[in-house]
Amino acid sequence: MEIRMTSKDYIEYIELVTKKIEENKDYVTELDSITGDGDHWANMNMGFQKLVESKEELSAMKLSDMFKKIGMLIMSTVGGSSGVLYGSAYINASKIIGDREYLDIKLLCDVLEEELNAIMKRGNAKPGFKTMIDSLYPAVNRFKLALEKDLDESTALRELKQGAIDGMNSTKDMEAIRGRAFYQANKGVGHLDPGAVTMCYQIEVLVDYLL
Repeated sequence: MEIRMTSKDYIEYIELVTKKIEENKDYVTELDSITGDGDHWANMNMGFQKLVESKEELSAMKLSDMFKKIGMLIMSTVGGSSGVLYGSAYINASKIIGDREYLDIKLLCDVLEEELNAIMKRGNAKPGFKTMIDSLYPAVNRFKLALEKDLDESTALRELKQGAIDGMNSTKDMEAIRGRAFYQANKGVGHLDPGAVTMCYQIEVLVDYLL
C-alpha cells in the first residue's frame, strides 16, 4: 500500500470522525461530567459539524490552505481550550505542508508531530498531564519509530493507532495537571480524560480509513 491523502480524502476522513463523535455523545458527555464541566462533547461535535457543513469548500482547496481553514473554523467554533489547541495544531501543520498536493506517510507523520508540538506549546502542557496530549504523544512517537525502522506502511499505521489507544488508557490512573479535572478532589484519578478519548477517536478513524 502507499498513502496518498488528498484534500478530498481528508474531508472524507473528517466526515467519519464526525460520525464517530456523534455516536459517542453519551459516553464522552458522562465522562466529562465526572472529570470536567460536561461540555467537551458538545464543543467537539459543534466544531466537526461545522467542518462537514463546509466540506465542499474545504475539499476543493489546496491541502495547506485546507488545513489552515480547518484550523480557523475550529478556533472560531469550538469553545473552551480545545478550540484554541486544535486550531493552533491545524494552522501550524499547514505551514509544513507547503505546496504538497497530498499527504504521503512521511508527511502525515510530520503533520501529526507538528500538531502535537503546537498543542504542547499553546497549552503549556506535556505528556502525563492527563490531556489530549497523552493520546497523541505516544501515537506520534510509535509512528515515527516504525517509519525510522522502515516498517511497512500498514504496520506503521497500526503502531500509530495502538499508541493512541494505550495513551488514552493510561490517563485513567493519572492525576490531572491541566484541564477541569485538576480542580476535582481526586484530580480525575480512576477516569479516562475525555480530551484523550476524542483525540484517540480521531487517530483510530484515521488509521481505519487509510487501511
